[in-house]
Amino acid sequence: MSNWRLPEYFSDVLPREAAIIEHLRRACLDTAQRHGYALVMPPLLEFVDSLLSGTGQDLDLQTFKLVDQLSGRALGLRADMTPQAARIDAHLLNQDGVTRVCYCGSAVRTHPEGVHASREILQFGAELYGHSGLEADLEVQQLSMACLRLAGVHHAALDLADNRIVRGVLSGLLLGPQDMEAILDALASKDAGELRVLTRACTAQQREAILVLPELYGDAQVLQEARRVLPQHALIQRALDDLSTLAQHHQQQGVTVQIDLADMRGYRYHSGVIFSAYAPGYANAVARGGRYDEVGASFGRPRAATGFSMDLREVAGLADATPPRAAILAEWSDAAGLSQAVANLRLRGETVVQLPLNQIELARASYGRRLVLRNATWQVEDLA
Repeated sequence: MSNWRLPEYFSDVLPREAAIIEHLRRACLDTAQRHGYALVMPPLLEFVDSLLSGTGQDLDLQTFKLVDQLSGRALGLRADMTPQAARIDAHLLNQDGVTRVCYCGSAVRTHPEGVHASREILQFGAELYGHSGLEADLEVQQLSMACLRLAGVHHAALDLADNRIVRGVLSGLLLGPQDMEAILDALASKDAGELRVLTRACTAQQREAILVLPELYGDAQVLQEARRVLPQHALIQRALDDLSTLAQHHQQQGVTVQIDLADMRGYRYHSGVIFSAYAPGYANAVARGGRYDEVGASFGRPRAATGFSMDLREVAGLADATPPRAAILAEWSDAAGLSQAVANLRLRGETVVQLPLNQIELARASYGRRLVLRNATWQVEDLA
């Protein structure tokens, strides 16, 4: 095998794409910080028992593991930065009241999440701790949409769901762990035939509620239908009320809202409202988030929490391919005033590339402008 080959689903990022990603990274972090989110930088490796605290089996399967040569303990290469942010909030910041943090860094997964996905993502995210009200959910959802607009995604659709609804429907079922897992899997795949088989031992009311869940998908009118057909369970009613309020807020801002009450993403991790944002004409969700109040307890500090994240490498592929401003070509020389002229241009944000004089003519075709001496002053001229 050639020594320059990369593992499957890993790839280099070349200059043009890297420039777009880096521009988007800076813009997203600046936007989050203007909303009060403080930047944190967790390590790439952590002890596995800390890295996977409260996250469930799914993240465990996605985590590369190795043995620490210093301590002999198992280390994990992070697959998701959200649990690290929760640990920082619980043990390092340890603040009362509302805390906001944001982050951006590489995360690596054992398996890609789609056919064209990468196993290495550049994860940008923002997390809000210490407030259980809908104001927090709405803020992180609106921030996710604002960051997508930075990438040119101006008409993203928002899918809303709430794990409390599934939990309310399944509460009281007298089934073993394996049967319950099978029902959860069938709900996740919306396999109505399998659900009919798996719920034969349930009461008629329980079975009807489970079978109707995959059908409760569509616009906000679905919430009215859900109130009619789902059990009058307090957990379900609170979730429906919250989803109705959030949907109304987004619709007033012109955002297209869809409801999916059988969405099982992160069932063992999320504790309430969850959401996914979709770009027009793009099948995969480009941002995901939700409430995960129970994760803080695994770090010894129960804490209301909600947030979102996105893969900037993926989102950058949707960005408008605006060509960068042409670089300025200049020679390497001791000519009077040249060094100062180059420095001044770079301070103004211009890109200036210096080359030996004998290579200037060869490079003309790759640059749009050149720094030349005219009338005893250094001036920028178009090469065209």
